[in-house]
Amino acid sequence: MKIKLRNTILVWVSALVLTGCQTADLSNQATQIIDIPVVEAILDSDGDGYSDDIDMCPGTPMNIVTDERGCPFTGMGIGLKMEYRAFFAKGSSELSPEYQLELDKVAAKLQEYYTATMRIEGHATTDEISATVLRPDSLSRYRALIVKNYLIMQHQIEPERLSTASFGAEQPIASSDTQEGKSMNRRVYGIATADFDTEEEMSMHRRVYDIATEPKD
Repeated sequence: MKIKLRNTILVWVSALVLTGCQTADLSNQATQIIDIPVVEAILDSDGDGYSDDIDMCPGTPMNIVTDERGCPFTGMGIGLKMEYRAFFAKGSSELSPEYQLELDKVAAKLQEYYTATMRIEGHATTDEISATVLRPDSLSRYRALIVKNYLIMQHQIEPERLSTASFGAEQPIASSDTQEGKSMNRRVYGIATADFDTEEEMSMHRRVYDIATEPKD
């Protein structure tokens, strides 16, 4: 009986000592804080090409022509309202085939509305500007000119109907802190317009192409 009692006491004492050690260890542990990097997503809720942080009209309906503020293009009557966007590789002003195809569609409308005009704006990123020894807006100017020259050389659009402007890195549409944002800022933005007061006036300044048909017997 004495042996069993002694063994029981030893078990209890051992358990108390163990508990005390574990409590002491936990109390001496330092709190470790892990910094988790936060990735900022570039949001474009209405899909107009302008991120929400700079979009003055974030709720613009789909397929509505917008200006450089991301707002519906206003101030015109009936006629042509057509946007064009092209994006470029870093340090390049070469117009890739996919954007040539889109520009062909714009050219077709410019040929149809033969009094229509187009404003072409070139843009670049800060890292592109810092890497060149030329004037700050050179690359953005070349990008605008490549679009203008394509319309003149490939589609015979009159030069006086095309105006260009270059803004360097002054008007980004996305954050330049990410590669995705920079790729969006290396761009050309164009707007082709033809404004008429009436349907009659529009028809007078619009070419209508007849569809060829087989002659009837």
